[in-house]
Amino acid sequence: MPVRKNNPDHAKLDRIVVEARRNQEDRERGYRERALKLYPWICGRCAREFTLKSLTELTVHHKNHNHDDNPEDGSNWELLCLYCHDNEHSRYINAELTRSSNSGGKDTTGTFKAFADLGALLKKSD
Repeated sequence: MPVRKNNPDHAKLDRIVVEARRNQEDRERGYRERALKLYPWICGRCAREFTLKSLTELTVHHKNHNHDDNPEDGSNWELLCLYCHDNEHSRYINAELTRSSNSGGKDTTGTFKAFADLGALLKKSD
């Protein structure tokens, strides 16, 4: 890692990064505490139960993947264990990659109709 000289721009950037991280940690602490009060300490996917001792392995997942969307009623949250949370984000990323590579970036979800011509096919076989 290169050694930084006493450059005021670098010091200002360092302060901004430290402040941004602190703000993010404060936000996360706030919605995490609220979610843990609202919901039982059980993973919403695998149903693993957590105790105070293992609570650090229980995470708050934002259903719409927007970490700034934190309604008071907790409707955008679900508690997931670390493993299920990682799996959920992997699935989301894979879906985004598949969608963008198959459709040239266009969202094609819900446009395919598997049984669209079924009626015509059934009439032909009669």
